[in-house]
Amino acid sequence: MLKKTVRDLKDSELCGKRALVRADLNVPLDSNCEITDDTRIRASIPTLRYLLDRGARPVVLSHLGRPKGKPTPKYSLQPVATRLAELMPNVKVCFVETTDTDEAMKASAELGENEILVLENTRFLGGEETNDPRLARSLAELGDFFVNDAFGAAHRAHASTVGVATCLRPAVAGLLMERELEYLGKALADPIRPFVAILGGAKISGKIDVIEQLMPRVDALLIGGAMACTFFRAMELETGRSLVEEDRVEMARTLVDRAGTRIILPHDAMVAPSLEDAKHAHAVPRDGILPDEAMFDIGPRTAESYGRAIASANTVIWNGPMGVFETPPFDDGTLAIAKAMAAATSRGATTIVGGGDSAAAVARAGLDDRMSHVSTGGGASLEFLEGKKLPGVEVLDDRAAT
Repeated sequence: MLKKTVRDLKDSELCGKRALVRADLNVPLDSNCEITDDTRIRASIPTLRYLLDRGARPVVLSHLGRPKGKPTPKYSLQPVATRLAELMPNVKVCFVETTDTDEAMKASAELGENEILVLENTRFLGGEETNDPRLARSLAELGDFFVNDAFGAAHRAHASTVGVATCLRPAVAGLLMERELEYLGKALADPIRPFVAILGGAKISGKIDVIEQLMPRVDALLIGGAMACTFFRAMELETGRSLVEEDRVEMARTLVDRAGTRIILPHDAMVAPSLEDAKHAHAVPRDGILPDEAMFDIGPRTAESYGRAIASANTVIWNGPMGVFETPPFDDGTLAIAKAMAAATSRGATTIVGGGDSAAAVARAGLDDRMSHVSTGGGASLEFLEGKKLPGVEVLDDRAAT
């Protein structure tokens, strides 16, 4: 961990001071604006509790959804503030329905001990996503120091993630940010071997940089999801109606040639005439996909084989589902991976789920608490695994070399 965290701040730097906390409270909502998954709210609590216990007064910023720079009632953080109050019953949680206003400034100045102020969606502000310097300076006036705990937004150079940190010091990482960077960073830099990575999802184009980064580091790279079909096409196998990125077939062929035995592709597939015709789903060998069928999941032989590879590993990273896990029975492969990782965790392996659909699948299986770490940042974790620098991390204060 090369960046300072809240743990590096002295109690004198915290007590009585306003902590401007950029959290990631971008939770899913249903059509009635009810929160359907409060994982990210729960994940923010350790940092808020740490600050409160040391006398700091958290002022919380976050985005929610894509309101396109203007107030949109369905994207209000009001339900999030209400849920946070329910999860922290001994803390007073205040909500102000503005962010860049005198009202917000007054509320932050009057914030008392053991109180949290949640401000309205930062993406209601026109300058947020353009990292407007004026907005960044205005947000910086809401706190005495800055804490970025929003790993899920760390890959975005926005006013509330990067701009504000250039105006307000100290600027440090929160406990969730610290945990994310330590787990992902150690897995890439110094994994306990054998090191196995599992990549799924629809398109190879979305994972090419991750594959490039992981190939020299892993002992095995297990491929699943529709992206496997692009590899199959590169092997000149019939893929039927499966999703194939025609413009990436040659790239897939080159990757297989370079990786040799480190890239492992599915041995069989769950296929059906269409996703809507799931009742006709059946398993076939990978060279047995018919022209009028499509692959929607890895097959049972592959699930067993991948399970054995996971069982032999001491470090496992997983990013991307093995199939269309929202539509049974095409969730079997993804569930099998989740169960294998949970078992690996139980025997002492480090297991990391890289956010996004993988995290949703693990939560849906009720196995999220049986992983070493489930990332809260889909896009950010992907970019970190790609070897890219995250602007929201780079701008934070460096920890002195020892």
